Amino acid sequence: MSAKVRTCLWYDGKAEEAAEFYVSLLPNSRIENIFRPQPNGSALVVDFNLAGTPYQGLNGGPQFRHSEAASISVLTKDQEETDRLWAALIANGGSESMCGWLVDRFGVSWQIVPEALPRLLMDSDREAASRAMRAMMGMRKIDIAGLEAAFRGA
Repeated sequence: MSAKVRTCLWYDGKAEEAAEFYVSLLPNSRIENIFRPQPNGSALVVDFNLAGTPYQGLNGGPQFRHSEAASISVLTKDQEETDRLWAALIANGGSESMCGWLVDRFGVSWQIVPEALPRLLMDSDREAASRAMRAMMGMRKIDIAGLEAAFRGA
C-alpha cells in the first residue's frame, strides 16, 4: 500500500469479486494486495487502484450498506466510453438513477460523467449552460448529443 489515504468500501463477502470487476472496467487499474486471514480462505481486505485512485474493499459483513451519499465518479472521454461503463455497471442487478448516477450490483453508487458535461455546464454563456443543465436533469445515462443540442438551443 503506497497511498497514505484511500477510500474503504464495505462489503458483505464480495470485496474481492467487486475489486476484480472494477479493475476490469478501467485502464491502468489493478488489484494491489489481498489479505486473507487463512491462507486459502476468503479475502478480508482487498486493496485496489482504479485509474490511479486507491480503494480498499473490506468484507465487514451485513451490518452496513452502501449509500448514494458516497459515490465513485468517473470522467469519460466520449459517448462510447460512457455507454460501455454504464452498461457494465448496471448489468446483473445494478440500477439506473438520474443525471448520470447508477448503483452497481454490489450496491456502490457511481457517477458516469462525460467530459462534455462539466465543460457545457461551466460555459461562460450562462443561458446555454442552463439549457444543458435542464437537459441533463431529464437524463439517466448522460447523452452527449442531447446535451450539446440543448446547449445550442436546438
